[in-house]
Amino acid sequence: MKLHWQIFIALLLGAALGIFFPAAVPFVSWTGDMFMNALNMLIVPVIFFSIVKSIIGILTSGYDLKNLGLKTLGFYVLTMIIAVVTGLILVSLIEPGQGLPAGKNMPAAGLTVEQQSVQNIVVNFIPKNIFYAFTQNYTLPVILVAFLAGLHIPKISQAGRDSLTGFIEGGFELTMRITKLVIRCSPLGIFAIVMKQFGDTVDFLPLVKSMFLYVLTVTAGLAIHTFVWFSLILRFGCKVHPWRHLRNTATPLLTAFSTASSGAALPATLHAVRHNDGVSPGIAQFTIPLGAAINMDGTALLECVAVIFIAQAYGVELSLLQIILVAFTSLLCAIGAAGIPMAALVMMSLILNVVGLPLEGIGLVAGVDRILDMMRTAVNVYGDTCVAVMVAKTEKETLKIDISAKP
Repeated sequence: MKLHWQIFIALLLGAALGIFFPAAVPFVSWTGDMFMNALNMLIVPVIFFSIVKSIIGILTSGYDLKNLGLKTLGFYVLTMIIAVVTGLILVSLIEPGQGLPAGKNMPAAGLTVEQQSVQNIVVNFIPKNIFYAFTQNYTLPVILVAFLAGLHIPKISQAGRDSLTGFIEGGFELTMRITKLVIRCSPLGIFAIVMKQFGDTVDFLPLVKSMFLYVLTVTAGLAIHTFVWFSLILRFGCKVHPWRHLRNTATPLLTAFSTASSGAALPATLHAVRHNDGVSPGIAQFTIPLGAAINMDGTALLECVAVIFIAQAYGVELSLLQIILVAFTSLLCAIGAAGIPMAALVMMSLILNVVGLPLEGIGLVAGVDRILDMMRTAVNVYGDTCVAVMVAKTEKETLKIDISAKP
């Protein structure tokens, strides 16, 4: 049985047993605690190795980062920022977690970020002790150290570079193997978490309503990002037909949606951009694989919405500073997201850790992650194709989807 079906069944069983047999919650809640501990354990190694590996790969790709590379990276970051802001606006307006009784029995205090000034947060980006920051899951210093390591490893001597690159690649592979093992156990953990959530909730109808609104919020955000923002950028910024481009990329989008994998759709994406849109091979072969690795518009939007939704569910009022941290960390986590199923849940635990929200909140969104995973992957791939077109137009290329071109 597929993992997403196991999680769906675990979600239904946990909800049913939590509603009808709340007395059994203490006997199974420890399973959920173990699952949360496993996710917490993976936060530092996943973000460190994935970010370092991504940066090293970009710097050693052989392309001129001062021209094509920087331009491509800039477009990818810009579209992800637009996605995050769209998600923030929608989740703030719709408030899918408002009034949800999920956090009535959970302590919501102790949010240290809210008590810190901007100056303190900036100062604490640089840890006094690297190893202390790693062992205490101080994620922002870990992200900074990862960026510094990724930027400077390619610049050291050959022997040191080979050794450290091998260590990073080996560490990343080992971390991914352990992550896959934890993800395989996620049905048991999610079953216990959901059972506890429903067992602690007297009225479960608001929980169902909030989950529906959460899915609606994410879906609306992905649709707006795809059909509104990208269409405006392509039409007025690049002078191409957005709907013709969407039609040309139908095959990779359907592949990405059905497999929930950007990598599986990569050959079809390259073919569509090169042969259907007319993007040159040099630009297509650089922008599309790079985008499959770091461009995660849909993932960034979903993680941002999910964290704000969890905060609303637990009755936590996030300050403006915390919301900025959520948006910033969602962007970084999307860039460093690992290419494995449900890796977004691991990255989500990192964002929750940044603002001090309980990791148990992941149980609220894990049950519907599969369908949202399919949708956000399709948006990720569509973002790759749009950026390829944007880069091609800045290089003065003539495309088949130009407004001046004949259909």
